[in-house]
Amino acid sequence: MQHYLDIAVQAARAAGMLQRERLWSDFAIDFKGETDLVTEVDRACEELIVGSIRQAFPDHDILAEENDYASLRSSHKWIIDPLDGTTNYAHGFPWFGVSIALEIGGEVRLGVICHPMMDELFTAVKGEGAFVNGRRLAVSRRAPLRQCLLATGFPYDRTRSNENNFAHFINFQMTARAVRRAGAAALDLAYVAAGRLDGYWECKLKPWDVAAGHLLVTEAGGMVTSHEGGAWSCYDHRILASNGLIHDEMVAVLAGVNVC
Repeated sequence: MQHYLDIAVQAARAAGMLQRERLWSDFAIDFKGETDLVTEVDRACEELIVGSIRQAFPDHDILAEENDYASLRSSHKWIIDPLDGTTNYAHGFPWFGVSIALEIGGEVRLGVICHPMMDELFTAVKGEGAFVNGRRLAVSRRAPLRQCLLATGFPYDRTRSNENNFAHFINFQMTARAVRRAGAAALDLAYVAAGRLDGYWECKLKPWDVAAGHLLVTEAGGMVTSHEGGAWSCYDHRILASNGLIHDEMVAVLAGVNVC
């Protein structure tokens, strides 16, 4: 796994450096939907990352946010968010990052998240723990829920869909110490793994949003499940992650509303 990790780290660092250099500069911004943005920096970062992976592993599959890549029917699949937090980036709000995961035989075995504005590199390999800049991570030991800091996000179609997370947000604001909504799912999960956040939930996510982050959380000793507390896959659009100690309480809060 070390060779895979080395390539992922190199690509994530390079993309993160590009993001840092281009922030607050002039760059093109387009729309993928009514409110869903994509910038030329997203595309440049994806080209950089995919190019690095293709050069090292030409037979591997790629699943990435900005482009469709033909399936090579490989047992190895790279799951890439080249710039998680695009809306933040487009507005010059410095909370964004790079997320790269490697799925082997249907299981995520490696995850890398780069937080360039904090010069932090989060890494995890299945069964080997989670780290930030080489320091081992562990989830927090805070409990109960009323003493905990949580994070979440809202879907792009929140004004048109009942599955908008508004009711859950209010319920958790009433039951936890506080809830933060910073706008980058990968970083929220990395911060749960680091013990800086105690829990996180969201809906209408894509695999590239959560594949690397969920591995960080579990390798740091936390829990990742469905909103109901059951089995979870990065292809599920709802996620619940926590330090484990408050997981049942979070499941109970989520059960109070029929839709996300």
